[in-house]
Amino acid sequence: MLHKDSYKQHISAQFNAELESVKNHLLEMGGLVEQQIGKAVESLLSRDSGLAEEVIAGDEQVNELEINIDEECSRILARRQPAASDLRLVLAISKVTTDLERIGDEASKIARQAVKSVEEGGSSAGSSFVEIRHIGNHVSDMLRRSLDAFARLDVDMAVQTVIADREVDSEYASAMRSLVTFMMEDPRTIGPVLGQMWSLRSLERVGDHASNIAEHVIYLVRGLDVRHVEPDDLVAQVEDHP
Repeated sequence: MLHKDSYKQHISAQFNAELESVKNHLLEMGGLVEQQIGKAVESLLSRDSGLAEEVIAGDEQVNELEINIDEECSRILARRQPAASDLRLVLAISKVTTDLERIGDEASKIARQAVKSVEEGGSSAGSSFVEIRHIGNHVSDMLRRSLDAFARLDVDMAVQTVIADREVDSEYASAMRSLVTFMMEDPRTIGPVLGQMWSLRSLERVGDHASNIAEHVIYLVRGLDVRHVEPDDLVAQVEDHP
């Protein structure tokens, strides 16, 4: 006969295994999305339509992972009815999954711009490629740090990632001003430059979603909702809620 305490330990072990499994699947999805962004930017800069098509096809796998993780979270909520920190973990995983799927969508948009650029055979309007590579590296680093923060439950790293988004926004605004000036000086470049502006917009959105993931980490660890909190106030709020 199974003792009550043994039964509780068994159920608890199963629950912990389910939480660990869905967390690992989330990190797997994060790794895939990181690759998607890197490949998308490279396909645009190198005008590699084959690599771009690979990114577009890979978005289907990202979408499948989102659906599978959502189903896992739903089952855990229905069967286990978690509370407190366990509930925060499941909710955070669900929210992070949504942000990762949207980052995957942005990678696909950049890849489609790369394909379009190759098909149209226009000039590279290369003055913006430096900004695309720079901002691409910056937001990729933000995404990597936000996922590391999630894996390690590292609030300090999450805070720094949220703050970094302000710098990306500034770089994006500067790049857009340069491109507008570029088009005004040479209207023949309007077509290709508009495509690069859309790609820069996608990268800026990737930074926003990476920042969102970092905010979910802060919520998970501290139970503190820091959405819409200005970066200058973020550090103080986190320090006030140890």
